[in-house]
Amino acid sequence: MGVLRWDPFAELASLRERVNRVFEESMRPEDRREQSPARAWAPLVDIYETPAEIVVEADLAGVKQDDIEIQVMGDTLTLRGERKDTEGRNYVRVERPYGPFSRSFTIGTPIDQAGVKARYKDGVLEITLPKAEEAKPKQVKVQVD
Repeated sequence: MGVLRWDPFAELASLRERVNRVFEESMRPEDRREQSPARAWAPLVDIYETPAEIVVEADLAGVKQDDIEIQVMGDTLTLRGERKDTEGRNYVRVERPYGPFSRSFTIGTPIDQAGVKARYKDGVLEITLPKAEEAKPKQVKVQVD
């Protein structure tokens, strides 16, 4: 099992985002919130690590593959895209947000950018970020004299 890096600022940003969302939703009248066609949103993401790579899985149901942009710069992954509204529908209730989104993650491990791969299946985007050679664990044999 690898060393887990804890970034307290990332957790604070996540908490701030959730608190802001709660206040935004509580300040709007209920009927207006249900009819609001576009509101800010961010896809839910799971990130896990293996000895050779970091894997990011993002829930992007309803987002077309052509509307997804992935950028890796240094040890930062940025995921952008847009879930587009279907025009002409007479909605009774809207719970699934749509519109543009952007999320950035600091990976904290050097990445081999040439080997980054992405796969989109059943509404889940899977991004595989191979670790650079210097970041992979190495075993050293101890010699006894």
